[in-house]
Amino acid sequence: MTQQLERPQARPLGSEPRTTAHRNLTVAGLVTVLLGAFLPMLDFFVVNVALPTIDRQLSAGPAVLELIAAGYGIAFAVLLVLGGRLGDSLGRRRLFVAGAAAFAVTSLVCGLAPDAWTLVGARVAQGASAALLIPQVLATITAATSGPARARALSIYGAVGGISVVIGQVLGGMLVQADLFGTSWRAVFLLNVPFALAAAALAVRFVPESRSELPSRVDLPGTLLLLVTLLSLFVPLMEGRAVGWPLWTWLSLALFPFAARAFVVVERRAEAAGRTPLVPLSLLRIPEMRRGLGIALPYFTNFGAFMFVMALAVQQGLRLSPVAAGWALVPMAAGYFTTSLLGPRLMGRFGSRVLGAGALFQLAGLAVLITTVLTDYQGLGVLTLAPGTALMGLGNGLIGTQLFRIVLAKVPLDRAGVGSGVLATTQQSSLALGVATLGTLFLALIPALGMQHAIVTVLGLELVGALVILRLSGRLPRSVG
Repeated sequence: MTQQLERPQARPLGSEPRTTAHRNLTVAGLVTVLLGAFLPMLDFFVVNVALPTIDRQLSAGPAVLELIAAGYGIAFAVLLVLGGRLGDSLGRRRLFVAGAAAFAVTSLVCGLAPDAWTLVGARVAQGASAALLIPQVLATITAATSGPARARALSIYGAVGGISVVIGQVLGGMLVQADLFGTSWRAVFLLNVPFALAAAALAVRFVPESRSELPSRVDLPGTLLLLVTLLSLFVPLMEGRAVGWPLWTWLSLALFPFAARAFVVVERRAEAAGRTPLVPLSLLRIPEMRRGLGIALPYFTNFGAFMFVMALAVQQGLRLSPVAAGWALVPMAAGYFTTSLLGPRLMGRFGSRVLGAGALFQLAGLAVLITTVLTDYQGLGVLTLAPGTALMGLGNGLIGTQLFRIVLAKVPLDRAGVGSGVLATTQQSSLALGVATLGTLFLALIPALGMQHAIVTVLGLELVGALVILRLSGRLPRSVG
């Protein structure tokens, strides 16, 4: 494990680099930070297969189930940019270690939660700890690698993210059904504890410290406005249907555009005054970041909704066991893994057209799934779902693994932490948005249309999202650094 990735070459702003890395990233260091990335990504989805069991054992109800699934992502999204900023200022390895330790503690609390609302609170805290951890991974890779080594590392990061999602579904089903020591669904959280502690310990030994040479203050107004913006949208969307859409839900939704506008104004003024805002809007002038984030929104919204809906549909609708529900997505994992390995080579040859090809695979997979559900709903199972999910996996692997590389390709090194945070915030908020919108729509349609047509409706909307991705991919620069 002594092989080293290429030594980073600082990308100057003016004449001097503004990010320091004490040494370059070894293979052991890369494995360590990828372990730290794997656990939070896994945990957004590992709970999906466990949701029906949690519902039965804790009497949670549909609205609380959505909070358990998406509350993690909301806290994750709100605090990600702040986590990146703290890493830039205090040291990325230091924040990685702190985030991994906090993730272990909050996972333990999730696993021991006595009731549904305690679990919701613990999930929010777990998402906050993940927000300290994840930005340090991308920022460390960006600051401590360069050239082909960075491209490989970012591609591997994207592959780890996608594979962890599907592994989460499979592992979650296996752990719930195995009922280890009578832990049932609790094992999906308790398993995190030793691995998170191991990541913290390994980081001290193998991960280089890096930080911005010009640390900036925390943008408290921007952080608070981002919190208000996301909560004003997500909370009423997730809770409104269950509580009958009272007045506060509509007032909250009405607040959302004003809060979003206020956030943009405050951030723009802070940057114009020479301060460092939570989200430097000047980053959006970089074509790769602006257009890549435009693709990230529908891509991760579709992804979050698909995993949530399928986990509930195959267990509550088709009455599959948790293990079978997890295995139903193994073809997706296989497809994702295949194209994620080919992604860097394909990007080198075809550039950003690879994302367009991924969107075409997604469209084909969704069309096959819609046809299968409409024509053979009673016979649905692991094998009949396999062709559609495999095609979707191929498409997701082409898009997801390369999207990180595209978005971060031209971000200056002194903004590695905040750039990574902006990308990860878009990812997590979009995943939560998928649960809050398409997931809520799915639950609302079941009483009126039945499970079969509720699934078809959501898949149809995701097909529209894939068309948007196809259209936007054509606007990316052909060559990606």
